[in-house]
Amino acid sequence: MSRPQPRELRVTRKTLITPNMLRVTLGGENIHTIPEDHESGYVKLIFPQGETKPLVRTYTIRQQRPTEIDIDFVLHEEAGPASTWARNVQYNETIMVGGPGPKKMITHTTDWQLLVGDMTALPAISVNLAKLPDNAKGYAVIEVASKEDIQALSHPTGVELKWVINPHPGQHSSTLLNAVKSLPWLEGIPSVWAACEFSSMKALRAFFKNDKAISKENLYISSYWKQGSNEDQHKIAKRDDAETAP
Repeated sequence: MSRPQPRELRVTRKTLITPNMLRVTLGGENIHTIPEDHESGYVKLIFPQGETKPLVRTYTIRQQRPTEIDIDFVLHEEAGPASTWARNVQYNETIMVGGPGPKKMITHTTDWQLLVGDMTALPAISVNLAKLPDNAKGYAVIEVASKEDIQALSHPTGVELKWVINPHPGQHSSTLLNAVKSLPWLEGIPSVWAACEFSSMKALRAFFKNDKAISKENLYISSYWKQGSNEDQHKIAKRDDAETAP
């Protein structure tokens, strides 16, 4: 089945979830072109640039209802085009939205689950946690910029949430790795889902593959951004990394 063409969606409301996380809710007459059951799938937000090629930025569908989708934006100190748009956009304004792309869900069939990520991955981690079986066990290690950015998340009682405070995201590539290393490793076979800044991702990937021998089918790991790079530059770095990664 071919992916739907970009469509115009309309801002129906904005909600400040935490000091550094802003939710923009999109709806409108074209919302039916977003296929059902795509929470944690990604969409492409398209920002016109006059005569030049439009800017495209990738974001996760945090929640989906028949008439709306929620997109959560991290409010960085150095705001990019997407977070700047989210800060300034008003009710009833429109934006072109491409996708959605496929959902990236953690494997449910292993003995336990480990989810790891920073605030850019928090929407996808939140969906993954909510969709785990009630008897699931494991950990979610989530890096946020402040204590005030800790969210109440739906999750199985057997999955422990570990919040890590890092006021300077992207500047300490070992923050998430050190938090993961401090976990009591559970018995049995784990599945791992991790997404974060590029350097943090590489540190985690080496640990999961080399130290913990997580099999390829039980490991999803991705970088969602790269310190000092825009999305286009990050995409090139990801491609080069994929060609040279062990």
